[in-house]
Amino acid sequence: MSPRKTIDELAAPVPVLDVDKGQVDTHEERYQRGRIHVQSRARMPEKQLFDFAEYQAREAERTGYSDYSYWKSVWHNFLKKKSAVFMSVVFLLLFVFTFIALGISKFDVYNLRLDNELMFHAPDGEFWFGTDNLGRDYWCQVWYATRTSILLAVSVSVGEIALGVVMGLIWGYVRSLDRFFTELYNFVDNIPTIIYMTLIALMVGKSFIIIGVALIAVSWLHTARNIRNLVFMYRDREYNLASRCLGTPLHRVLAKNIFPYLVSVIILRLALSIPSTIAYETTLTYLGLMDISLPSLGILLRNARNYFLDYPYLLVFPAAIVSIITVTFYLVGNAFSDACDPRNHV
Repeated sequence: MSPRKTIDELAAPVPVLDVDKGQVDTHEERYQRGRIHVQSRARMPEKQLFDFAEYQAREAERTGYSDYSYWKSVWHNFLKKKSAVFMSVVFLLLFVFTFIALGISKFDVYNLRLDNELMFHAPDGEFWFGTDNLGRDYWCQVWYATRTSILLAVSVSVGEIALGVVMGLIWGYVRSLDRFFTELYNFVDNIPTIIYMTLIALMVGKSFIIIGVALIAVSWLHTARNIRNLVFMYRDREYNLASRCLGTPLHRVLAKNIFPYLVSVIILRLALSIPSTIAYETTLTYLGLMDISLPSLGILLRNARNYFLDYPYLLVFPAAIVSIITVTFYLVGNAFSDACDPRNHV
């Protein structure tokens, strides 16, 4: 194509569209039609311009209604943590299996036979976890001890948290009691817990009930101290001041205004308290401060200390279960604590 032809093509006249200008609205025409419409509405009676809406209490309440549910949101956020959900299922199956394992065992845990010829029998098809130094089936002992330790740890942890939360709320909200509880906390905290437990075991007894009550009596102060510090943050908020001015009872202020803000912390303390209680029980049993007539994980670990170099399975099985419980509650506790925090809710 030559340059001359290209220039001629560019200089060609632009085709004009055949448009009927009478059918196109101009700005002035649209403005005039709008004025006519406004003027016609101005001449209309008021009853035609406005329609009064009827008041319905139920419909008015629905305007501010929200389907938000705290515990539903907690559960939704917890399910997002796949690792925590998996570990919670593992612990649940572990606890349920403590009942199943004793049912499918070939031996009765309450009537285990003593046989010196079966001492330190390695795990096989007959003795699934082997035998101990007295020839007793180790499978029954491990799972019965696991159930005992879990029940003891859960009972002590729930009692400790419940007492600590109640006393912590009162400690933090009632100013006149602060000095008394602070001095009590300083007195108890400055003496190692193992000394208290040793004195109680030697003077009162070594049974599981006595040791469990003693652990609650010593440990609740740490939870109460933590709750007290948190209550200080919320005690003088505007809504609490308004509740006091309206004459709201103390228990209602604590239960309705302050306690919901502490749920995440309480859940975390509870989750971490369970493996801590098992560790305490193991330590006390190792030191000979608990009754050894009832098998527990601590007792099995204590008995295995003299044989684990030659017969490691005596230590591996109970230690593995203690480790699973500890890791499980650490992950689940942190995840559930985050899920209970209202700031993480959408």
